[in-house]
Amino acid sequence: MENYIASQRDQIFRNVEVLIYVFDVESREFDRDIHYYQSCLDALIQHSKDARVFCLVHKMDLVPENQREQIFFDREQDLKRRSHPLKTVSFGTSIWDETLYKAWSAIVTSLIPNVQVLETNLNAFCQHCDADEVILFERTTFLVISHATRRNLGDIHRFEKVSNIIKQFKLSCSKSQAQFQTMEVCTPKFSAFLQGLTSNTYVMVIVSDPTICKYNQTTRY
Repeated sequence: MENYIASQRDQIFRNVEVLIYVFDVESREFDRDIHYYQSCLDALIQHSKDARVFCLVHKMDLVPENQREQIFFDREQDLKRRSHPLKTVSFGTSIWDETLYKAWSAIVTSLIPNVQVLETNLNAFCQHCDADEVILFERTTFLVISHATRRNLGDIHRFEKVSNIIKQFKLSCSKSQAQFQTMEVCTPKFSAFLQGLTSNTYVMVIVSDPTICKYNQTTRY
Protein backbone atom coordinates (compact mmCIF):
# COMPACT_ATOMS: atom_id res chain seq x y z
CA MET A 1 0.00 0.00 0.00
CA GLU A 2 2.90 2.33 0.74
CA ASN A 3 4.00 1.95 -2.87
CA TYR A 4 0.59 3.01 -4.20
CA ILE A 5 0.44 6.04 -1.93
CA ALA A 6 3.99 7.13 -2.71
CA SER A 7 4.63 6.30 -6.36
CA GLN A 8 1.13 6.46 -7.86
CA ARG A 9 -0.32 9.21 -5.71
CA ASP A 10 -1.27 11.52 -8.59
CA GLN A 11 -3.02 8.84 -10.64
CA ILE A 12 -4.90 7.18 -7.78
CA PHE A 13 -6.12 10.21 -5.86
CA ARG A 14 -6.90 12.65 -8.66
CA ASN A 15 -10.61 13.28 -9.38
CA VAL A 16 -11.74 10.99 -6.57
CA GLU A 17 -15.40 11.27 -5.59
CA VAL A 18 -15.43 8.83 -2.67
CA LEU A 19 -12.92 7.19 -0.35
CA ILE A 20 -14.15 4.14 1.57
CA TYR A 21 -11.64 3.01 4.18
CA VAL A 22 -12.10 -0.22 6.12
CA PHE A 23 -10.65 -0.58 9.62
CA ASP A 24 -10.41 -3.92 11.42
CA VAL A 25 -11.77 -3.16 14.89
CA GLU A 26 -9.44 -5.79 16.37
CA SER A 27 -6.34 -4.82 14.41
CA ARG A 28 -3.13 -5.10 16.39
CA GLU A 29 -1.49 -2.54 14.13
CA PHE A 30 -3.86 0.36 14.65
CA ASP A 31 -1.09 2.98 14.47
CA ARG A 32 -0.05 1.66 11.06
CA ASP A 33 -3.68 1.60 9.91
CA ILE A 34 -4.07 5.24 10.94
CA HIS A 35 -0.81 6.15 9.21
CA TYR A 36 -2.06 4.73 5.90
CA TYR A 37 -5.46 6.33 6.40
CA GLN A 38 -4.02 9.77 7.02
CA SER A 39 -1.68 9.36 4.05
CA CYS A 40 -4.76 8.77 1.91
CA LEU A 41 -6.44 11.84 3.39
CA ASP A 42 -3.37 13.98 2.70
CA ALA A 43 -3.47 12.82 -0.92
CA LEU A 44 -7.19 13.62 -1.14
CA ILE A 45 -6.66 17.11 0.25
CA GLN A 46 -4.00 17.67 -2.40
CA HIS A 47 -5.80 16.17 -5.40
CA SER A 48 -9.52 15.76 -4.58
CA LYS A 49 -10.39 18.04 -1.68
CA ASP A 50 -14.16 17.67 -2.25
CA ALA A 51 -14.14 13.87 -2.02
CA ARG A 52 -16.46 12.22 0.49
CA VAL A 53 -14.89 9.96 3.10
CA PHE A 54 -16.57 6.91 4.62
CA CYS A 55 -15.02 4.66 7.26
CA LEU A 56 -16.17 1.13 7.99
CA VAL A 57 -15.21 -0.10 11.45
CA HIS A 58 -15.43 -3.74 10.51
CA LYS A 59 -15.74 -7.07 12.36
CA MET A 60 -17.85 -5.53 15.11
CA ASP A 61 -19.31 -8.98 15.76
CA LEU A 62 -16.00 -9.87 17.47
CA VAL A 63 -16.58 -7.17 20.09
CA PRO A 64 -18.66 -8.20 23.15
CA GLU A 65 -22.20 -7.02 22.58
CA ASN A 66 -22.33 -4.89 25.72
CA GLN A 67 -19.23 -2.97 24.56
CA ARG A 68 -20.01 -2.44 20.88
CA GLU A 69 -21.83 0.87 21.12
CA GLN A 70 -19.15 2.53 23.24
CA ILE A 71 -16.22 1.14 21.26
CA PHE A 72 -17.75 2.25 17.98
CA PHE A 73 -18.52 5.71 19.40
CA ASP A 74 -14.94 6.11 20.62
CA ARG A 75 -13.52 4.99 17.27
CA GLU A 76 -15.91 7.24 15.35
CA GLN A 77 -14.92 10.31 17.37
CA ASP A 78 -11.23 9.48 17.00
CA LEU A 79 -11.57 9.19 13.22
CA LYS A 80 -13.42 12.49 13.01
CA ARG A 81 -10.64 14.19 14.94
CA ARG A 82 -7.87 12.62 12.86
CA SER A 83 -9.66 13.35 9.57
CA HIS A 84 -9.97 17.12 10.03
CA PRO A 85 -10.44 19.19 7.88
CA LEU A 86 -12.21 16.48 5.86
CA LYS A 87 -15.57 15.29 7.13
CA THR A 88 -16.11 11.58 7.61
CA VAL A 89 -19.10 9.29 8.07
CA SER A 90 -18.43 6.06 9.94
CA PHE A 91 -20.33 2.78 10.15
CA GLY A 92 -19.87 -0.18 12.46
CA THR A 93 -20.13 -3.27 10.26
CA SER A 94 -20.07 -7.05 10.25
CA ILE A 95 -20.64 -9.69 7.59
CA TRP A 96 -22.87 -11.57 10.02
CA ASP A 97 -25.72 -9.06 10.27
CA GLU A 98 -27.42 -6.30 8.31
CA THR A 99 -24.90 -3.56 9.19
CA LEU A 100 -22.67 -4.02 6.14
CA TYR A 101 -25.64 -3.94 3.76
CA LYS A 102 -27.03 -0.83 5.46
CA ALA A 103 -23.66 0.91 5.27
CA TRP A 104 -23.23 0.27 1.55
CA SER A 105 -26.83 1.33 0.87
CA ALA A 106 -26.28 4.58 2.77
CA ILE A 107 -23.09 5.24 0.82
CA VAL A 108 -24.80 4.60 -2.54
CA THR A 109 -27.71 6.86 -1.58
CA SER A 110 -25.36 9.67 -0.58
CA LEU A 111 -23.83 9.65 -4.07
CA ILE A 112 -27.11 10.22 -5.89
CA PRO A 113 -27.60 13.80 -7.09
CA ASN A 114 -30.92 15.42 -6.17
CA VAL A 115 -31.82 12.52 -3.89
CA GLN A 116 -34.51 14.66 -2.21
CA VAL A 117 -36.33 14.98 -5.53
CA LEU A 118 -36.12 11.21 -5.98
CA GLU A 119 -37.55 10.61 -2.50
CA THR A 120 -40.40 13.07 -3.11
CA ASN A 121 -41.34 11.34 -6.37
CA LEU A 122 -41.09 7.92 -4.76
CA ASN A 123 -43.45 9.00 -1.98
CA ALA A 124 -45.91 10.33 -4.56
CA PHE A 125 -45.69 7.06 -6.51
CA CYS A 126 -46.33 5.10 -3.31
CA GLN A 127 -49.40 7.22 -2.56
CA HIS A 128 -50.81 6.88 -6.08
CA CYS A 129 -50.34 3.11 -6.05
CA ASP A 130 -51.97 2.87 -2.62
CA ALA A 131 -48.93 0.77 -1.71
CA ASP A 132 -47.67 -0.07 1.75
CA GLU A 133 -44.10 0.44 0.59
CA VAL A 134 -42.09 1.15 -2.54
CA ILE A 135 -38.38 0.28 -2.66
CA LEU A 136 -35.87 1.39 -5.26
CA PHE A 137 -32.91 -0.99 -5.71
CA GLU A 138 -29.65 -0.54 -7.56
CA ARG A 139 -29.87 -3.00 -10.43
CA THR A 140 -26.63 -4.96 -10.00
CA THR A 141 -26.04 -5.07 -6.25
CA PHE A 142 -29.65 -4.72 -5.09
CA LEU A 143 -28.59 -2.16 -2.54
CA VAL A 144 -31.43 0.10 -1.46
CA ILE A 145 -31.24 3.52 -3.09
CA SER A 146 -34.41 4.90 -1.54
CA HIS A 147 -37.79 3.82 -0.25
CA ALA A 148 -41.20 5.20 0.64
CA THR A 149 -43.22 3.61 3.43
CA ARG A 150 -46.86 4.30 4.33
CA ARG A 151 -47.35 1.81 7.17
CA ASN A 152 -45.24 0.14 9.82
CA LEU A 153 -44.02 -3.17 8.44
CA GLY A 154 -42.24 -4.22 11.61
CA ASP A 155 -39.10 -5.95 10.33
CA ILE A 156 -36.23 -3.45 10.31
CA HIS A 157 -34.04 -5.96 8.43
CA ARG A 158 -36.51 -6.49 5.59
CA PHE A 159 -34.45 -4.70 2.93
CA GLU A 160 -31.44 -6.95 3.40
CA LYS A 161 -33.65 -10.05 3.49
CA VAL A 162 -35.49 -9.08 0.30
CA SER A 163 -32.22 -8.23 -1.43
CA ASN A 164 -30.74 -11.63 -0.55
CA ILE A 165 -33.87 -13.45 -1.75
CA ILE A 166 -33.81 -11.64 -5.10
CA LYS A 167 -30.08 -12.21 -5.61
CA GLN A 168 -30.47 -15.92 -4.86
CA PHE A 169 -33.38 -16.11 -7.30
CA LYS A 170 -31.32 -14.33 -9.97
CA LEU A 171 -28.51 -16.82 -9.38
CA SER A 172 -30.95 -19.73 -9.81
CA CYS A 173 -32.16 -18.18 -13.06
CA SER A 174 -28.64 -17.86 -14.41
CA LYS A 175 -27.84 -21.48 -13.51
CA SER A 176 -30.83 -22.61 -15.56
CA GLN A 177 -29.81 -20.24 -18.39
CA ALA A 178 -32.87 -18.06 -17.87
CA GLN A 179 -32.76 -14.28 -17.77
CA PHE A 180 -34.18 -12.60 -14.70
CA GLN A 181 -36.58 -9.78 -15.57
CA THR A 182 -39.34 -9.50 -12.99
CA MET A 183 -40.73 -11.14 -9.88
CA GLU A 184 -44.23 -11.37 -8.45
CA VAL A 185 -45.14 -12.81 -5.04
CA CYS A 186 -48.78 -13.08 -3.98
CA THR A 187 -49.87 -14.30 -0.55
CA PRO A 188 -53.13 -13.98 1.42
CA LYS A 189 -51.61 -11.10 3.42
CA PHE A 190 -49.65 -9.12 0.83
CA SER A 191 -48.44 -8.96 -2.75
CA ALA A 192 -45.00 -7.84 -3.92
CA PHE A 193 -44.10 -6.86 -7.46
CA LEU A 194 -40.55 -6.30 -8.70
CA GLN A 195 -39.82 -4.81 -12.09
CA GLY A 196 -37.05 -2.95 -13.87
CA LEU A 197 -37.55 0.80 -13.70
CA THR A 198 -34.48 2.20 -15.47
CA SER A 199 -31.31 0.72 -16.90
CA ASN A 200 -29.76 1.02 -13.43
CA THR A 201 -32.65 0.34 -11.06
CA TYR A 202 -35.42 -2.03 -10.05
CA VAL A 203 -38.55 -0.95 -8.21
CA MET A 204 -40.51 -3.13 -5.79
CA VAL A 205 -44.10 -2.35 -4.82
CA ILE A 206 -45.62 -4.02 -1.74
CA VAL A 207 -49.39 -3.89 -1.23
CA SER A 208 -51.69 -5.49 1.34
CA ASP A 209 -54.89 -4.76 -0.60
CA PRO A 210 -56.13 -8.24 -1.67
CA THR A 211 -57.91 -6.79 -4.71
CA ILE A 212 -54.62 -5.76 -6.29
CA CYS A 213 -53.16 -8.74 -8.08
CA LYS A 214 -51.43 -7.21 -11.08
CA TYR A 215 -48.68 -4.63 -10.90
CA ASN A 216 -49.59 -3.22 -14.30
CA GLN A 217 -52.83 -1.90 -12.81
CA THR A 218 -50.71 0.72 -11.02
CA THR A 219 -48.37 1.68 -13.86
CA ARG A 220 -50.78 4.25 -15.30
CA TYR A 221 -49.86 6.45 -12.33
